Amino acid sequence: VQLQASGGGAVQAGGSLRLSCAASGRTGSINVMSWFRQAPGKEREFKAAITWSGSSTYYADSVKGRFTISRDNAKNTVYLQMNSLNPEDTAVYYCAAGVRGGIASNGNGYAYWGQGTQVTVSS
Repeated sequence: VQLQASGGGAVQAGGSLRLSCAASGRTGSINVMSWFRQAPGKEREFKAAITWSGSSTYYADSVKGRFTISRDNAKNTVYLQMNSLNPEDTAVYYCAAGVRGGIASNGNGYAYWGQGTQVTVSS
């Protein structure tokens, strides 16, 4: 499985961005897709997840009500719509694919990772 993340950029506080993560290869093995982020000097943090069927989603408390994860079955692509961005959201965002079990907030539960896309929010 290969993951290609895109959509990052620089926005002002209060703005929005939509990240995309396109999956290719053996996508039939994927159970869950998630988004993590890592800010400079901080550990990687889980932010949102969606089952490959799209039937279930899960969010970290810090992004509930602001971020929405979704997927397009036909395109094998998962999206992260990010609204009401603030400077604390500045980080490199990574998509990840899990092939075993359900939704996990621990990065160790994911077998494949995208390359990361930078999101910078200015005040």
